[in-house]
Amino acid sequence: MAAPAAAPRIVIENCAIATVDADDTEYVSGHIVVAGNRIESIGAGKAPENLENVVRRVDGTGHLATPGLVNTHHHFYQWITRGLATDHNLFNWLVALYPTWARIDEQMTYAAAQGSLAMMARGGVTTAMDHHYVFPRNSGDLSGSIIRAASELGVRFTLARGSMDRSEKDGGLPPDFAVETLEGALAATEETVDRYHDASFDSMTQIAVAPCSPFSVSTELLKQGAELARRKGVRLHTHGSETVEEEKFCHELFGMGPTDYFESTGWLGEDVWMAHCVHMNDSDIEAFARTKTGVAHCPSSNARLAAGIARVPDMLAAGVPVGLGVDGTASNESGELHTELRNALLINRLNPAHREAALNARQALRLGTYGGAQVLGRASQIGSLEPGKLADLVLWKLDTLAHASIADPVTALVLGAAAPVTLSLVNGEPVVENSRLLNVDEDAIARSTRDEAQRLARITAQA
Repeated sequence: MAAPAAAPRIVIENCAIATVDADDTEYVSGHIVVAGNRIESIGAGKAPENLENVVRRVDGTGHLATPGLVNTHHHFYQWITRGLATDHNLFNWLVALYPTWARIDEQMTYAAAQGSLAMMARGGVTTAMDHHYVFPRNSGDLSGSIIRAASELGVRFTLARGSMDRSEKDGGLPPDFAVETLEGALAATEETVDRYHDASFDSMTQIAVAPCSPFSVSTELLKQGAELARRKGVRLHTHGSETVEEEKFCHELFGMGPTDYFESTGWLGEDVWMAHCVHMNDSDIEAFARTKTGVAHCPSSNARLAAGIARVPDMLAAGVPVGLGVDGTASNESGELHTELRNALLINRLNPAHREAALNARQALRLGTYGGAQVLGRASQIGSLEPGKLADLVLWKLDTLAHASIADPVTALVLGAAAPVTLSLVNGEPVVENSRLLNVDEDAIARSTRDEAQRLARITAQA
């Protein structure tokens, strides 16, 4: 898996380094050599002398290098419905917003994906994912527009092709016109996998099968979705155990809690990850640990929707893979994963079962990097800085007013203000320099997202 001998090299020196490898190796002042799209070497002190084909040298004095952040749960389309229903719990929030979301089209989805991706990438995300499950009739190629936005920006990307087939008439929450049929959802999902999924080591685009949630999809869609994913060799994603209302819903409809219901439909396993998992008892956590089912922890959204505090320390202690998620920006208006590093640490310390021992800064950083790579099934490729892994890394500037008096760079990054990104590499290619995106026009994206948000509001009001 080594890079070709003649590959162009980027040398980064004089920076603190948090590798987030199995031993949490750190260097007070070290170097990273990138060859092509791979990390070639990493260590203390200066880079080896007489390296060939060095196309760029970066002085990292005053910086911390980390693996790129990995986002494990999002809904990009919500970028154009931010700031609405700000005082609602999850179910009331969904009821308030589904009539608006059900009127999105390809142009809106593309603009929203650009906005969501741009905000994350500018803040250190190198691998993004989007759980898109709203496919109104005659709305265009929504999946293709999202993938195109990620490709143009230059980030590594997983599209979780979502679906809903349980509408209001069947006891679900979405409007009747906002859902697909069972057959239509499965066929469209399989077509998306066939068209876009790349299983290679350095893949930039992967697809997961992702029916939305127990209260918006039928049991048959869950079962057949799991069968489809395993037949195609892709991962599975959904929402699980997010609220007490969901727990009640599952008991009333299925006669069991969410985890038992998921297990009965084939939805526990090392190829599965679920968003939120706030209301998990000891038995649920044991089932996730036994099956290596992953969790996307979304602390800001959980707080915004008053869902509760997920038992992340207990999950980690049991061996459950856990990553971080922004979640949709209609329930986390900032749209930045760096915020989740800090909030994961702070919110979990509010749990009286753990208090100050819940999480520390390095555990939070691991959630946002290696943990995310685990739940996306890419821990052998990304998530830590190690020779042979893909060159997805971030150089954070920590010598300004905001951080300079904090001696420990990892603490500065996690607990301090959002740190500027001096350089972000994805697949060995610069995507961000000096806090500006290189491949897209941020100002143009800001204008298009504002225009599409206003167009969607007008269409909804007219309807």
